[in-house]
Amino acid sequence: MEPLDIAIPVASAFAVAAVATPFVGRFALAIGAVDRPNDRGVNQRPNMPLCGGLAVAAGFAVSLVAAMMLTDEGPDPVRLRGLLLGGLVVLMTGVCDDRFGLNAWQKLIGQLLAAGIAIAHGFQFPYFTNPFTQGLVDLPESVTWAITVLWIVGITNALNLLDGLDGLAAGVGAIIAATLAAVSFQSDQPFVVLAGVALAAALLGFLPHNFAPARIFLGDTGALFVGFTLSVLALACYRRVSMITMIVPMLALAVPILDTVMSILRRIVQHKPIFTADRQHMHHRLLASEGSPRAAVIQFYMLTAAFCMIAVSFTRLQGITAWVFLVTVLGLTVRLLWNLGVIGRVDEAAPSRGAEKGAS
Repeated sequence: MEPLDIAIPVASAFAVAAVATPFVGRFALAIGAVDRPNDRGVNQRPNMPLCGGLAVAAGFAVSLVAAMMLTDEGPDPVRLRGLLLGGLVVLMTGVCDDRFGLNAWQKLIGQLLAAGIAIAHGFQFPYFTNPFTQGLVDLPESVTWAITVLWIVGITNALNLLDGLDGLAAGVGAIIAATLAAVSFQSDQPFVVLAGVALAAALLGFLPHNFAPARIFLGDTGALFVGFTLSVLALACYRRVSMITMIVPMLALAVPILDTVMSILRRIVQHKPIFTADRQHMHHRLLASEGSPRAAVIQFYMLTAAFCMIAVSFTRLQGITAWVFLVTVLGLTVRLLWNLGVIGRVDEAAPSRGAEKGAS
């Protein structure tokens, strides 16, 4: 790919998102899509506008369309259509939630529809590699659909759960998107490269308005859109060469995946519904230990970046070395979770300093 092929989506996504964000904020206030503080949430500032994801989605879509029209290696039209149509479904689901407040099952319907659109446009796990024989294992279509839907819906909700501090989900999403683009550049997948840098640039254009103290929130509009887009790009990034290559996108998304899995397990152990909100997420733990939202968010950025660098390094590892490296990473991850208090004794209390919307 030529530098111009990447520069166009980056510049257009950043500019459109940055310019559109104040207008989106006014629109959110006009329709009443504002955050309503509660005792479960971290944010205690009334009438903060939501729907910031509309600005991110606008920058993302404009940049990809511009790349398709102006560069020699534009995104694949079929996959681009699937990505944008599925993204539109979760975007509208998020807008309805930010304005009217949908329950978890109503939001799940939109996510399932978006996942179906993505699968119909070629985003799926069609087969895996046997780690012992290295032979390809074809999967029945029903199994392929089930695994892919679980992946898309799971990652979509994982990003939504992270949207709890000013700038957290936007910054983490930008880091992961850039990582998926870097991995795809190494494996010559121009579609994911263009889409990854476009999403990262759009989020960076939005971030100055969203970093503490935020003037606008992503809302479910943005969190669901970013999560969906990352899940689909990870599917496109997945190279069906060996079992270990499936780990690469999972490592890039390790932080939101870990937070989601631990939240589900915690609620099961406590005999609570899995959709019950609490103040025990990883960002709440970091906020309690760091004492300020900005410090907690920066620590979370660094944690995400560390996992993403590990993901990039995995693209160069083969055989037993890769598996030894993976086991080491898993061991260090368990130790990290223990240090954060995610594994072990659970305390309900967490500080309530001003930050983004409450835990999902």
